[in-house]
Amino acid sequence: MLQTYTATNGHHTPNHNNHQNTINTLTTAMREAVVIDDVKLKLLLAALLAKGHILLEDVPGLGKTLVAKALAKSIHATFKRIQCTPDLLPGDITGGAIYNQREQRFEFLQGPIFGNIVLVDEINRASPRTQSSLLESMAEGQVTSDGTTHELPTPFFIIATQNPVEMAGTFPLPEAQLDRFIVAMNLGYPTYEEEISILEREEHANPLDGVQAVIQLEDILRLQEAAKAVSVVRPLKEYIVQITTATRTHADVVVGVSPRGGAALQRLVQALALIHGRTFATPDDIKLAAPAVLAHRLLTRDRRPETAQSVIEQVLAETRVPVE
Repeated sequence: MLQTYTATNGHHTPNHNNHQNTINTLTTAMREAVVIDDVKLKLLLAALLAKGHILLEDVPGLGKTLVAKALAKSIHATFKRIQCTPDLLPGDITGGAIYNQREQRFEFLQGPIFGNIVLVDEINRASPRTQSSLLESMAEGQVTSDGTTHELPTPFFIIATQNPVEMAGTFPLPEAQLDRFIVAMNLGYPTYEEEISILEREEHANPLDGVQAVIQLEDILRLQEAAKAVSVVRPLKEYIVQITTATRTHADVVVGVSPRGGAALQRLVQALALIHGRTFATPDDIKLAAPAVLAHRLLTRDRRPETAQSVIEQVLAETRVPVE
């Protein structure tokens, strides 16, 4: 049985209550706009609040673009879309210098990476060189062009997609690129009732038409700071390290989770705790986050995603849950 930690201080501050109201408002708006599993929605929002990026691995038609657009509209963010193809160049993403004849000088023209919510569609169809151009943006929130660094807007959140079935003409993401995504997951097919709900929503209008900005970018920035302030006590840090260490010695794993993967798990756990209305993390948060944060960071002997998920599930089952 999972041991759930309790707060050492029974009251919530006004700021905490404000944060919870903001999260509830955003969550409600997203549920009204898209049909999405509750856990998947929490992981998506947690990735944003943890200042990470998310990789959605799904076949076409499951609502990945709809989710990205709905999130951008709900938080009054700029939305950009990059459609990846084999001939896409790094400059097509980051932008570059153009000559201004009137001013007689070169000016930097921003590429589509300069947005708050950036959908990188079918990322594995871009060449390795183009894929690598995203690394600096994802890791440091900036773009360097002709020796000059340009800061990206904040918040900055990449939602990348790839089709796990159609692999012809694609370039698999290297481990270094996968490691930059704090979460990798699939939205999955809707349930019977959910699919009927989708048909009802789209019967007479585009679901996005009714989406209004319910919070502002400044609210997201405040939530990101609040997530960093969530407490993760020493036993939970030890629990995370025990999980990541166990992946490195598993018989089915060639390369286990790195310390950066463990740090990513802690960041997402802090964001999940905030979404759940707490100022402290619990083992339940770690159990919920671990498969989405760690599985794509494993290099298994058969290189199958199903094996990586199975390894994480086994490690979680075999690792003793800390008791307060």
